Amino acid sequence: MPYYVYIMTNKYHTVLYTGMMNDLVRRVYEHKHKLLEGFTKRNNATKLVYYEVADTAGAAIAREKQMKAGSRQDKLDLIQSMNPKWQDLYEKISP
Repeated sequence: MPYYVYIMTNKYHTVLYTGMMNDLVRRVYEHKHKLLEGFTKRNNATKLVYYEVADTAGAAIAREKQMKAGSRQDKLDLIQSMNPKWQDLYEKISP
């Protein structure tokens, strides 16, 4: 089963949230519909702008920690490399 590390933002791109999950479609849906209490709900981070796949939960957790430890600029560079127009990628991954 693949695991995903992802970045969510708000419509103004002023906040970045990094998370990991094994069911990316479900988790982004939960963020979009504000079903989860916490940072994304408080900051209206409902736009999926970056994700990557890991083979194991351990690899995903390690990558998430690495991304969270990095600077905001590091995250911006990741987003820019995959999604230069900052489009919401949810429609691309949802059935």
